[in-house]
Amino acid sequence: MMELFMYVVVFLLLFLMAGIRVVKQYDRLVVFTLGKYTGILQPWLKLIIPIIQTTTKIDIREKAVDVPSQEAMTKDNVSCGINAVIYYRIKEEYVDKAVINVRNLDYAMSQFAQTTMRNIVGQFELDELLANREKASQKIKKIVDEKSDAWWVDVLSVEIKDITIPQDLKRTIGKQAEAEREKRAKIISSQWELESAENLQQAATMLAKAPWALHLRTLQSINDISSDQSNTTIWMLPIEIMDAIKGLWDFVQKDKK
Repeated sequence: MMELFMYVVVFLLLFLMAGIRVVKQYDRLVVFTLGKYTGILQPWLKLIIPIIQTTTKIDIREKAVDVPSQEAMTKDNVSCGINAVIYYRIKEEYVDKAVINVRNLDYAMSQFAQTTMRNIVGQFELDELLANREKASQKIKKIVDEKSDAWWVDVLSVEIKDITIPQDLKRTIGKQAEAEREKRAKIISSQWELESAENLQQAATMLAKAPWALHLRTLQSINDISSDQSNTTIWMLPIEIMDAIKGLWDFVQKDKK
């Protein structure tokens, strides 16, 4: 009789131990009694009735679900690959509904995001998609968030990770960018030459109005050349001598006529 009592006690202890649940701070346990929802267990040491009651663990922390790369066609008929990441969290007050209403939530979110991405990419031209990735992400988030409301999920953000395009198109875009840079360089160079010519014109006008300033500039040029250690010898004549020679030549030509 004593042995039977001991067996019963051991069985009851094992039965109770099988019903012990430790609920972590970031978890919630949805309890089903004989298959029917009966409550949610909050963080702490909890006890359920084994066999009769079962639990489903729900993590209420923020999750990141990777959306596999998808082939999509842009508005200007360019094929590209696009992949993204969805950040979402199950609403704490509705964890029971998230368990009851949808099976494999991560898979459902990923599949719906794939379809949404293809539709959104079709609304953008390739250049616009590459330049406004954030805008495309916001559109995907809005649609996924509206759909996931029925699953009691709060979509925090959708981030497009990468956009891949064919290699030949990459080379074409590279050539276009190089041509654009060369264009800007030539425009800047021509602007510099125009400003330089205008400054030279102003300097020549000022020197023409002040002949002695031209002499001073000539002497300064001679001084700069003399500091060079080369063997080249340069003879410089005042511009008045050149004017006198030119006047004499004009006078001789006039007499000949």
